[in-house]
Formats: sequence, C-alpha cells, structure tokens
Amino acid sequence: MKAPTNIQYIEQNGKPAFVVIPYDEYIKWLPVEEDSIPHEVVELVIKKNMNLVKAWRTHLGKTQSEIAKKAGISQAALSQMEKTENPLRNASLEKLAIAMGLSVEQLKD
Repeated sequence: MKAPTNIQYIEQNGKPAFVVIPYDEYIKWLPVEEDSIPHEVVELVIKKNMNLVKAWRTHLGKTQSEIAKKAGISQAALSQMEKTENPLRNASLEKLAIAMGLSVEQLKD
C-alpha cells in the first residue's frame, strides 16, 4: 500500500500527537467488511428506486453493455434484470457478481 504524502502532523509539547489526512485517504485505510454495500449504492436503491444490480452498475460507472458482455448475457437480458420487480435466480446473480467484481450477497435484495 502506498503511504500518503499529503499528511499534516499536529504536535503537543514538541511531539507528534495527531495526523491529519485527506478524507479520501482515510476511507482507503478503513477495513472493508466483506459483503458490505457502500452508502452511495444504498442511496440509489432508496432515492432512485433501483434494484441492487442497477445501483451497483451505476455506482461502478459501467454500462449495461459492458457488464452484460463480462457476464456472458445480452444487454437486453441485463436490462430486464435491472427492473426492480424481477427477482433474479442465483445463477444470474453469480454471473453478474463476477462481472462486477462483487459477491453474490452484495447483489441480493
């Protein structure tokens, strides 16, 4: 892991007491819980009424065509899967999870 270069030290009594780093750096250093879902993805589900598949794809900045190709399905099939009223089979979730670099649990509603 690269050490951050844009840090600030705060001293007390001539000794380092605190370190201030940019928020983005702080986030990178936090432990990631396996199968966690970022706030931004949850927000898309709630505010935009997206299912988890579409919310994750949007969050990752990928197109339907890109994910569909990686998952070995058609773009039209992915479009149908992204409709909130359609429950997905485990086999479909597995393909999509691999295509997006996620776990199946992160895609389950």
